[in-house]
Parts: sequence; structure tokens; C-alpha cells
Amino acid sequence: MNIAKKFFTNFEENLCMIFLGTMVFALTLQVFMRFFLSSSLAWTEELSRYTFIWSVYMGGVLAVKHGQHVRITAQFMVLSPKCRVGLRIFTDCVWILVNFFIAYQSCLALDNAFAFPEVSPTLGIVKGYVEAMLPASFLLMNLRLIMGYWKLFKDHDLMSLAQIGGGDEA
Repeated sequence: MNIAKKFFTNFEENLCMIFLGTMVFALTLQVFMRFFLSSSLAWTEELSRYTFIWSVYMGGVLAVKHGQHVRITAQFMVLSPKCRVGLRIFTDCVWILVNFFIAYQSCLALDNAFAFPEVSPTLGIVKGYVEAMLPASFLLMNLRLIMGYWKLFKDHDLMSLAQIGGGDEA
């Protein structure tokens, strides 16, 4: 149980590390091949592109997990703390609904991507697997948002949402 909890606790960090490490490895290998061996490997460019896409979306999930996503908070300064909390919960609910909508629409697009598969030219994988990161990341964002609210609710700390600024928020 402890290993599973530790894995899930650091899930986004581990995936970002794997994706970014793979991207750096592929690009470094490509530079080495071009400059020192006067040759190139086509698959390294494709792999670095795919891992870059995956790391960007997983980085978005990581930002949500740590409460470091972009959020405009100037309008909250004129509100009372209770109004701030209410508005924050409302906007996060809208955000969750938008994430579900994007994930749903992405799944519809994935149905087509797998029904009429487009194979990548050098790696030979179906591009639907690359595009599957889109619904997965938006669903993971929702999971981390809901987990953050659950922790605040469980700790009776919803009023901490009234704070304005960065930090580890929900």
C-alpha cells in the first residue's frame, strides 16, 4: 500500500521526468549524430516531439496539483473572504466542467484516430496513442482539483481559498 501511495503521490513528477529525460536524450543523440558522425536519426526528432507534447500536458497537471497554475486574482481583492471562497469554488467548478468537455471531445476525436489510424512515419506508432494524452491530462487535472478540495474539506480549511496569491492551493 505504501509503494502505491508513494507512486500516486509523485505520479506527475515521475512522468514529467521520464518525458523530459527522453526528449533531452533524443535531442542530444540527434546533435551527436549530426555533428560527430555526419548522419542523422529520423526517429529522434519524432520521439522528441511526442515527448514534448506529453510533458507539456503533464506539466499542466503538475501545475494544478501544486496550485501553481495561472489564475487571475486581482478581482478577488475587493471581495470579502467568504465571497472570495464562493467565487473561487464556482470558477473551479466551471473549470472542472470545461475539462470534462475537452476530455469528452478529445475522446470523440480519438475514436476517429483509432478507427482510421494514422501511423507515424519513423516510429511506426498510431498517432492516436500520442493524442491520448489530451483527455488523460484533462481528467487528471480534474482528479487533482477534486483531491485538493477534498483535502481542504476534510481539514475544515475551505477558508484558505480566500488567500490571494501563489502557493500550494487546491
